[in-house]
Amino acid sequence: MEQQDFDTLVKSLLENENLPAALNALKSCSDSEVAEAAESLAGQFSLADVEGEKRIYHVFTEANDDGEEQEYVEHVMNEGDDVLVFVSWFFYAMFEIKHKDTYAAAGRTYQQPKRS
Repeated sequence: MEQQDFDTLVKSLLENENLPAALNALKSCSDSEVAEAAESLAGQFSLADVEGEKRIYHVFTEANDDGEEQEYVEHVMNEGDDVLVFVSWFFYAMFEIKHKDTYAAAGRTYQQPKRS
C-alpha cells in the first residue's frame, strides 16, 4: 500500500466511533491484506471492568514453548478512547507499522505512554 493510500485509509477509519465499527471498516477494506488481517481478529476482543475503567482487550491463543495452547490477553484501549488508539494498535500488531507513523497519517502527534 502506498503512503497516500495509507493516509487516506487511516483518516477514513477515524470517522468510526468505536473499535467494532473501525474493525468492520477494516474488514471491508479494498486492500486484501488489511481486510484479511482484520477478519482474523473477529471475535478476539473482550471488555472488562478494571479499576473503574472499561478496558478492551485482545484475547488470543498461541502455542507456548512446550507446544501447548496458551491464552494471552493484551490491553488495546479503554472504552471511549479515540478510535485512533485502536487503528494504531491494529497496524502495529498486524503490519509492524510504528504508532508514530499511523498518528502522522492521521495528522496527529503520537505521545509515548508514560511508564509507571
